[in-house]
Amino acid sequence: MCGINGIYGLDNLSSPEEEIKRMNLKSIHRGPDHSSFYVDDTVALGHNRLAIIDLNPASNQPFKSDDGNLVMVFNGEIYNYKEIREKIPEHTFITKGDTEVVMAAYQKWGASFLSRLNGMFALAIWNIEKQELFIARDRLGIKPLYYFDNNKIFAFSSEIRSLMEVTGISRKLNIEALPDYLRYQTVHTPETIIKGIKMLLPGHSITLGADEYKGDKWWDLNYAFNLKSENQSYEEVKAEVRDLFKRSVERRMLADVPYGAFLSGGIDSSAVVGIMSEISDKPIKTFNISFAEEEFSEAKYARIIAEKYQTDHTEIKLTPEDFLKELPHALRSMDHPSGDGPNSYIVSKVTREYGVTMAMSGLGGDELFAGYEIFPRAVSLLEKKWLFSFPINIRRIAGRILKKIKPSISSDKIAATFEQKYLELPFYYHINRQVLDDEVISKLLNRKKLPESSVLALGLENIDVDTQGFNAPFLSKVSFMEINSYMQNVLLRDTDQMSMAHALEVRVPFLDHELLQYVYGIGDNYKYPYSPKKLLVDSLEEYLPREIVDREKMGFTFPWKEWLKNELKPFCEENLNYLKSLGVFNENELENLWQRFLSNDPRIIWSRIWPLVVLGFWLRENEVTID
Repeated sequence: MCGINGIYGLDNLSSPEEEIKRMNLKSIHRGPDHSSFYVDDTVALGHNRLAIIDLNPASNQPFKSDDGNLVMVFNGEIYNYKEIREKIPEHTFITKGDTEVVMAAYQKWGASFLSRLNGMFALAIWNIEKQELFIARDRLGIKPLYYFDNNKIFAFSSEIRSLMEVTGISRKLNIEALPDYLRYQTVHTPETIIKGIKMLLPGHSITLGADEYKGDKWWDLNYAFNLKSENQSYEEVKAEVRDLFKRSVERRMLADVPYGAFLSGGIDSSAVVGIMSEISDKPIKTFNISFAEEEFSEAKYARIIAEKYQTDHTEIKLTPEDFLKELPHALRSMDHPSGDGPNSYIVSKVTREYGVTMAMSGLGGDELFAGYEIFPRAVSLLEKKWLFSFPINIRRIAGRILKKIKPSISSDKIAATFEQKYLELPFYYHINRQVLDDEVISKLLNRKKLPESSVLALGLENIDVDTQGFNAPFLSKVSFMEINSYMQNVLLRDTDQMSMAHALEVRVPFLDHELLQYVYGIGDNYKYPYSPKKLLVDSLEEYLPREIVDREKMGFTFPWKEWLKNELKPFCEENLNYLKSLGVFNENELENLWQRFLSNDPRIIWSRIWPLVVLGFWLRENEVTID
């Protein structure tokens, strides 16, 4: 796990070496074990290494091919690199890790080698002879890759903050992305909060040369999933899920450094720890956050799993004072503003302090196995399409009446759903994930018309796509939306930036593409969530005690409401006031929103306020300017 940086087109830079050094220095936290760079007349490549597999200095980067023609910077882990290595017998390997295998695979198969990789990665390869740069990102966007292109220079990096170190890249707020951030507490790929800086889409690559600029979508879940389960019994499907998941965990336990696991005590992290403990010949190190406020603590459930599998367990006990002390550090570690993240920062910090360099996470289980409330809700809405036989004006009036007699976030979302053109997944899913509604955002930004929702656009483009005569099962379509919106643009981004702030690698076995492609093709009759993640629970029954399966879902969260109104109140007001000073927001509406939260307005809960506080902090901390 590492950080990569690069600049293509050096004519307008007085000192490319100094530019790439600054980029490396800004992202040194991602790879404190070794930092280096490569510079020629056309390209500058930088790399910060966090050594996980093959600690030998010979695997340091930038890495050159055996013939000296290729130079590569690579961030991530390839879990099947040993299998790929065996398929390149003509190559004489001088290292034992995955970096050289990636390079040799590119030499042998060209860009098509990406489809052979099982892992998480962002990489760049410079072909000296062809004067051609190739960059690519993994299938699910587990590892980030940002870029800037103004037709003079093309720069890329694992972090936005490193890109902003390059001469000619301004720190200007992307005003057009603000509605997206206010709707979803993030900015969806390919846009970012900084004007001109993009994020490479998952499963995409770019080839850049003197006379060529080619973007390619090398993996697409809608076309990659398989239908193996179509003719299998439920028992056979369970066995297949169990086998694929165990194989995924086992692959990800490959490391030459101490490793452990985050253990919330929920189904997903418990399943990961159970499999790890079965495979390992020594106790697994597990880490859990617990709170002084017992109603928010999942510690007792984590202890059940820790005792069952005799793990080396650490409880991270937090008080509001502890959190307040760490919060500024967590927010300063954010490479992109987000309404989530500090929880990952703290558990990563303690995990690293206990000598662990790689940790497993249960992230992805809810998205893949229908664990969120949106899954049964979406099934329920399938039975209510008759509501849309009424004219939209009637539905709009019904929504307004509901909001008036029962003011709540739920009523607001139902009313917004009534106003949609169709009662189809893309049209109500984006409302389900929305933080602030469009009416509030319009007032905050003084805009009568907002751009189309990026999440709605994602659904319209990808849902009900005919894949060789077959549409994915309905619940898998919901999974698609979860995976490609909230998971990729909030959960994975936050996990990466908060863990790498402490040079901790996090691996996510639920996002193994072979497991994902199989589960995605499983019919709703086997997956329908009569109980939380029924298929996963049934498949891994022997690893999951009933106390864990039957517990009420809490989620990995903090007692935010109390903190924002008390210990964090001055901090919130300071950063909201900074937003007011920018001239972008309506000051009165922003203050009104804050006062509604303080007065317990049921429509303005803490999660509607916190993303605004974070945005104010991040813009000020990173000296972002306004056009």
